[in-house]
Amino acid sequence: MSRPELLDLCRRVAGSALDGEQLEVFAARSLGTRVRAHGGAVEEFTSAESFGIGIRVVRSQRVGFASAGSLDEAVVAEVLADARDNAAFAEPDEWAGVAQPDGVEAVDIDLWRDSFADFPTERKIALALELEQAVLAADPRITGIRTSAYGDAAGEAAVATSTGVAQWSRATSCSLSVLAMATDGEGTQTGSGLSVGRAPVELDVSEAAADAVERATSLLGASKISSRRIPLILEPRMASTILGIIAGTLTGSPVVKGRSPFAGREGEVIASPLLTLVDDPTDHRSLGADSHDGEGLATRRNVLIDGGVLRGFLLDTYTGRRLGRGSTGSAVRGSRSAPHPGVQALSAEPGEGDLASFVAAHEGALVVRSLTGLHSGVNAVSGDFSVGAEGLLVVGGEAARPVREVTVASTLQRLLLDITAVGSDLEWLPSGSGMPSVVIGEVALSGS
Repeated sequence: MSRPELLDLCRRVAGSALDGEQLEVFAARSLGTRVRAHGGAVEEFTSAESFGIGIRVVRSQRVGFASAGSLDEAVVAEVLADARDNAAFAEPDEWAGVAQPDGVEAVDIDLWRDSFADFPTERKIALALELEQAVLAADPRITGIRTSAYGDAAGEAAVATSTGVAQWSRATSCSLSVLAMATDGEGTQTGSGLSVGRAPVELDVSEAAADAVERATSLLGASKISSRRIPLILEPRMASTILGIIAGTLTGSPVVKGRSPFAGREGEVIASPLLTLVDDPTDHRSLGADSHDGEGLATRRNVLIDGGVLRGFLLDTYTGRRLGRGSTGSAVRGSRSAPHPGVQALSAEPGEGDLASFVAAHEGALVVRSLTGLHSGVNAVSGDFSVGAEGLLVVGGEAARPVREVTVASTLQRLLLDITAVGSDLEWLPSGSGMPSVVIGEVALSGS
């Protein structure tokens, strides 16, 4: 289904709204491939096309939603009927309503690569096999590969409402990923490597392989260290993890429910003056970029923290209304789910220095390589933070001693205030975020 067909479908259904009723129709289509290699052979190959439609009905302040995995006319009619039925049983909500045009002009972003369709299946398979072999050949301590995979997707989406919203967008993306196992005769460590892009020609086998090998081998011989207070050096991947958790508390849903530690603190200093944190889906460098959000409104650059000061939250239409303001173009959704406010392309403004200079300047710090227990160890309501960590202790100006089975503890509020350096080494990650290396001052570390 092409652009006119997908958008016309949404417009046609949205145009069937009854008197006193609002309709929102979201439809999507994607074509994707996944190849997984193991032992020099193809272990899994999948090529599939998927469809999805979701319809929201708002009537008498009641919201009904229904979805399906088909764009067949009969199925779409059934989804609309189900959404209307569901609305009849919903509780009234004074803030209910679909998005309306807000006058913000969309930024023209090219997220589609025509070369995507010209890349043959045989080459996709070859990339997954090449990646596996490149990792195995890189270091004798690499003893196995848990997974070596190629994946891609080409998708389009359209949304239309009875209130006048109508938009369509499309994007391509692809990735190489590998999880390597390394052993030194006493223990085994794993390390992951990635390469991502908009088209297969942008992928780099060597980059992904080297990343996995270095991460797996560098932690061989890891042991506990004694409990202490210690600075943390976060490489871009780990900075993205922690700042991403914090950004999640700056979205509309926890804020309006009073479940964010930062609710009601706009204009206050909540972080180090070194930190400026933005969510900018109009930045084409991000794999999370898009010209429109999940409700069809133009995306825009939203500053969350500016020089340490909390400037705002990420809102969809509903949470914007509850806070007495408009949407920030931050609605996210799947093809078969209702929209909600969320992070799309988070980044921190670059500062000075980089990972190497931070390591040289912070003797005794822990360069964090992985964090575990994030779901159970982070309380996004209170801000309490206590998670497992692995990494490299800085000895003699180098990240030299591998460390495992330690716990770092603080609060999200304290972590923000204790940032002592933000690097210039901005790296765009598969998650869509763009982060530099970050140094956090002393935190409590529990070890042996």
